[in-house]
Amino acid sequence: MSSRGRRWFLPETPDVLGMLCAQADVTAEGTTAFAEWGRGEEARGQDVRDAEHRADARKRELTAALREAFTTPLQPEDIFELSRNLDEVINGAKDTVRGAEALAMAPNAELAEMCGLVAEGVDNLRTAFYAFGQDAAAADVAAAAAIKTQRRLQRVYRAAMSDLAHTDDRVEIIGRLELYRLLTRISDSILLVADRVGYANVKEA
Repeated sequence: MSSRGRRWFLPETPDVLGMLCAQADVTAEGTTAFAEWGRGEEARGQDVRDAEHRADARKRELTAALREAFTTPLQPEDIFELSRNLDEVINGAKDTVRGAEALAMAPNAELAEMCGLVAEGVDNLRTAFYAFGQDAAAADVAAAAAIKTQRRLQRVYRAAMSDLAHTDDRVEIIGRLELYRLLTRISDSILLVADRVGYANVKEA
């Protein structure tokens, strides 16, 4: 075939940043349900589970797209880590709901506040993702806001642990310790995502 007859094609460039935002959207839906579950809306626990399944699908799609992408707006490893650690957030929310059900232990005021701060932190991360590629400063501000929410969560956690020291019910102590531990793991994942936002922005500057 002559050079005139040849057609050259570049590899597809999937919208991986859009996929990351879609994962954040589903995660935010799930953590909103998580916050409402924490406030006593027991039925919202199923919505957390449903969101976790949908978020997993978004993560798989994004991972597959990263393998095929010719170019990406951020370094592929940064997008992968953002997606992976965000997935740990909704996984943790699902595990907390399951743990509370297994322990037959309803959320208390401290747990409710921590669940709300998880949802707030994820909303901030979602804002940061949407700012990627458009406004690096706005992404950094949103990531910093997410970190701030988790510092507040840590203060609630310490106060809740202090309250447990005055509880004589061994079952209550063991159950609450497990649920609080799960919340701090979720918080750690939010912090990892927020830190990665800043790291990715520095690399792209």
